Amino acid sequence: MGEGIRGLEVESVTRWLDEHVDGARGPWDFELVAAGGSNLTYRVATKDGARFALRRPPVRARIATAHDMGREWRILEALSSHPECGVPVPRAVAYCSDAEVTGADFYVMGFAEGRILRGPADAADMDAARCRVAAESLVDVQVAMHRIDLDAVGLADLGRHDAYVERQLARWLRQFEASKGRELPSVYALHDRLGSSIPPQQGVGLVHGDYRFDNTVLGADDRIVAVLDWELCTLGDPVADFCWSILYWSDPEDEHDFGSPSPTRHPAFPRREEAIAMYAERSGFDLSALGFYRAFSFWKMACLVEGVAARLRAGAGGGLGASSNVDAVLARVDWMLERAQEEADRL
Repeated sequence: MGEGIRGLEVESVTRWLDEHVDGARGPWDFELVAAGGSNLTYRVATKDGARFALRRPPVRARIATAHDMGREWRILEALSSHPECGVPVPRAVAYCSDAEVTGADFYVMGFAEGRILRGPADAADMDAARCRVAAESLVDVQVAMHRIDLDAVGLADLGRHDAYVERQLARWLRQFEASKGRELPSVYALHDRLGSSIPPQQGVGLVHGDYRFDNTVLGADDRIVAVLDWELCTLGDPVADFCWSILYWSDPEDEHDFGSPSPTRHPAFPRREEAIAMYAERSGFDLSALGFYRAFSFWKMACLVEGVAARLRAGAGGGLGASSNVDAVLARVDWMLERAQEEADRL
């Protein structure tokens, strides 16, 4: 990989960029800024200061359909072409479908300038007023996703409109069975229980799949200027997507986090229940079945983290900021299943 840049053949990518990125020309500097089991993201800059981001699949993708760059490009291009939809994304610049250039297709987008809140320390300088602005912006952008006019932005055929939770239950059970290293009868019992009590889907929206602060960029006014990482995006149940997101919203007193420690642990942020109330008021969706969606989300995360443990056993890292200690990851799966069971018992 030219000049030691993982995943990039620098000379051929440089030639391609010179030909396809209007108004910019090398020499180019490349820096890998996000890696792991997800798509690889590079900061790409010219000597005169023009900056872009380049995305390509992992070098060793486990599941090709999970890293469909053409699909991700289509979503980015549609949203960046329709700023009136209220879902800000980096500017779509150019797409390369020729795997000969660097071993896989890739795309280039504008580099979103701003700050990313990955954890509490990143929000340490923010007071309550600034945290509220950021919180309201996070909710407002997700409401815009879920209320988007799919025909107007050209994404109505991105995926099926119905049976989102049913499809997710089937998909994640398959994922669990493909990676499990132990017997967990509760995974199957919860799958069947949840499958028999799915609430009616209230509508169809653009489902990001992993929407939270650390997949967004905040501008100088603390409002979201770009939503990143669209690789899991599809069409589906807005309330299911919101519940997945809100579980990442940890309060300062919470014993555990749904993923990595959340920036909302900073005490200046509104509490999770306030964020839920904001979404309910602004989206108009009925959240009376939120308990079901919590149970479903904890079950889904348990299946996902069991896969992380399988990769760790195989000698690969990555996933949710998880510890490299397999026993600790497995204990996390057990906790997720306990929470799913507790929520299911309240239904």
